Amino acid sequence: MNSIAQIVKHMAGNMRSRWTDFRTSDGEKPDRHRDSEFEEPPVTREALMRMWEAGWNCLFSALEPLCPGDAARKITIRGEAHSVMQAVNRQITHYAYHVGQIVFLAKHLQHADGNRSAFRAINLPNLTSVWRAVRPASANLVSSGCSGPYHRRLSRFHKNIYLCR
Repeated sequence: MNSIAQIVKHMAGNMRSRWTDFRTSDGEKPDRHRDSEFEEPPVTREALMRMWEAGWNCLFSALEPLCPGDAARKITIRGEAHSVMQAVNRQITHYAYHVGQIVFLAKHLQHADGNRSAFRAINLPNLTSVWRAVRPASANLVSSGCSGPYHRRLSRFHKNIYLCR
């Protein structure tokens, strides 16, 4: 299992590689050594945080100048063509996955230390109004004969919201 520091190091390396000159060069830079990202993390918290901040700065510096016309523009990641929008979605999914790992490990480590109250979960707002708003849309999909995988996910989503009431 990777440590939080190794995941942070990996994310920072990924962000630097993907977002540095992303419009003009492949998203997998030749100087990136991905496997080493899972080896020894930086020795100090400060060094790790500098890597983390530098990675996010690469991302935001690359996204800031984009305009709507750039969304369909083609770029490459590991030699494969993607639209800018596909690349952004791909990376956001990747980062969300790893942030989820970090949160899971942080919660686990807090619990292992016997400090159950140290990690606070984010509270969600009451979803009753959301359920009332989307329930008719789900009924329309069912009556129209829609039964594809998207509809099944949507139905489970609606059911889960309903169960949260």
